Amino acid sequence: MAADSPPPHFSRTLHQRYGLFTLGVVVFIALAALLERLGWPRVWVGSLFLFATVAVYACIGLLSRTVDEVEYYVAGRSVPAMYNGMATAADWMSAASFIGTAGVLYLQGFAGLAYILGWTGGYCLVALLLAPYLRRFGRYTIPEFLGARFGLAPRLIAAAAAVAVSFVYVVVQIYGVGLITSHLTGFSFEVGIFVGLGGVLVCSFLGGMRAVTWTQVAQYIVLIIAYLTPVVWLSIKQTGQPVPMLSYGTQLAQLGEREKVLRDDAAERAVRARWQERADAAQAKLRDVPSAMAEDARQSAERVASLRGEDAPLARIQQAEREHSRLPRSEAQAHALYERERDRSRTQAKELAGMPPQALPYAAGDPSGDAAARHAYDSARANFLALVLCLMMGTAALPHILARSYTTPSVAEARRSVAWSLFFIALLYVAAPALAVLVKLEIFGHLVGTPFAQLPQWLRHWSKLDPTLVSVEDINGDGILQLGELQMAGDIIVLAAPEIGGLPQVVTYLVAAGGLAAALSTADGLLLTISNALAHDVYYQVINPRASAIRRVMLSKVLVLVVALAAAVVASLKIADILQFVSAAFSLASSAFFPALTLGIFWRRATRAGATLGMLAGLGTCVYYMATNVPTLRTLFGVMRPLAETRWWDIDPVSAGVFGVPAGFAVLVLVSLLTPKPADADLQLLDAIRYPGSDKRP
Repeated sequence: MAADSPPPHFSRTLHQRYGLFTLGVVVFIALAALLERLGWPRVWVGSLFLFATVAVYACIGLLSRTVDEVEYYVAGRSVPAMYNGMATAADWMSAASFIGTAGVLYLQGFAGLAYILGWTGGYCLVALLLAPYLRRFGRYTIPEFLGARFGLAPRLIAAAAAVAVSFVYVVVQIYGVGLITSHLTGFSFEVGIFVGLGGVLVCSFLGGMRAVTWTQVAQYIVLIIAYLTPVVWLSIKQTGQPVPMLSYGTQLAQLGEREKVLRDDAAERAVRARWQERADAAQAKLRDVPSAMAEDARQSAERVASLRGEDAPLARIQQAEREHSRLPRSEAQAHALYERERDRSRTQAKELAGMPPQALPYAAGDPSGDAAARHAYDSARANFLALVLCLMMGTAALPHILARSYTTPSVAEARRSVAWSLFFIALLYVAAPALAVLVKLEIFGHLVGTPFAQLPQWLRHWSKLDPTLVSVEDINGDGILQLGELQMAGDIIVLAAPEIGGLPQVVTYLVAAGGLAAALSTADGLLLTISNALAHDVYYQVINPRASAIRRVMLSKVLVLVVALAAAVVASLKIADILQFVSAAFSLASSAFFPALTLGIFWRRATRAGATLGMLAGLGTCVYYMATNVPTLRTLFGVMRPLAETRWWDIDPVSAGVFGVPAGFAVLVLVSLLTPKPADADLQLLDAIRYPGSDKRP
């Protein structure tokens, strides 16, 4: 047996246990399908998927409970490479990856590939630049490494950044938990959040990294089965063969033909004209908001009075009263509402309801067109590349992913673990573009053109659950659904894919259970990252260095609970566009950590002052760009300058990290060169991880 490998009997035991678990998952799905055929109500079958899977995760968490410091923080450093790769993949396959990746490919076409390229490329950076050296360092957290390399100030900045980045990320996971739980059980979104939250807490609270690791392996098995099942099923339905990647080109060509038909359709042109009229009307309201508010209130009141006078059905009267009560009460609220109406109408007034052709490079413009088309193409290409780079560096700097480097038995296992992670992640990412095209063909080819009276049940179900996810409106009054009359958010493309494709209801529940597993697995890792940063890097390393290991572990458990509840409250506000929101975390992580980590490992001349100011400069640049370009933050900070003046090279704020990272590198290098070089005694850590067992020095 190699010295750097786990004992063979331990690996064999894991193979047996998770092999039986996989078999159990398949048997459970078959049982649920049988119960569905026997007439069990939808809510019962959905609740069975929810509570059965969460119960299994809870049992693993209970069996893995611990108060041992090494077990709690790094799973005893005993996780074999393959299983650490599965756990890392589950940690990585967040609600954004599972729910959002195919959704953004559906909505943005070619441009959505930036997420897959960036996230996958980031793992190459992890394997080459960071994972082996962090494992050789052999402690618990990323702030701890920066503190050992540079001192107290970088440690505290890193701890604060880890908390901020992870909190943004965990809010989105809990949002996904609420969305999926409410879909499975029929609970309200807010109740669904707190029901699903129990599944998050039972693992991270009781057993730390040990419980989270073995739960995440089980969650990966569930989520990959759940994701691939509808992809394979839809591929067989549309092409007759089970490997959709082999027929992807053919399906993409068929989609292109269908897109051309819809662009030229007379009914679609009529719908686009009506949307443009609405956009113009909303723009007119923005020119005189007080008068528009008064006119809206008058028309709404007249409608309510008219329905009452006509003795209309009570449901219609109540709906009109609710709409009247929701009218904006302040000029600021009205202005924001009219802007949303204008922007929404302008989007729907475009060809294909604002979606670019699926195969259009960079999703905008034309390099051989007029000046405006060339500018749009250049801007789209720049944003595509910026997003890829930002996601690569952000992936390589996410604290909860890098912490996985500490859980393997050796440095060699850490390297192999990253390779396994790439393999397990690729299984989903290769399938995502195919799923987006298969679903789009179902929508464009079968749903569009359906009479409103015959629309499928899933449309009513999802619009009732959350109208921002899907809605339809017969805007031209012909009784037939046109593409321009359908609005779908990317967040439901995966969750609704089985229903869109007409697959059995049990597949819908399976996909939802997979999405829940993805959200829970990532939320567990993020909560541990936040609590460990506060308990270990701030409380123990700064406030109370004499705190016992048990005291630190217990404090971390309490913080898990507090942070989870706080994140649940924020998530209950219904964060929109799950993938775009979580992308902000990558910009923040890359700006805060990537320059300090890479130069801290590979440049002996990097100093404490350089790292401190470099991290602050990177974060400051990133936050400034977001604050001046993200609409919500612009309103919060009172930014009045037009976007044309605040954007640099027309880069979207989601890619703010492409400015934060160069700023961090530049300041770190400049300040390090202007300050005294580190003493040899301060570089012992660096030499130990760069040149283990050798007297070789630069």
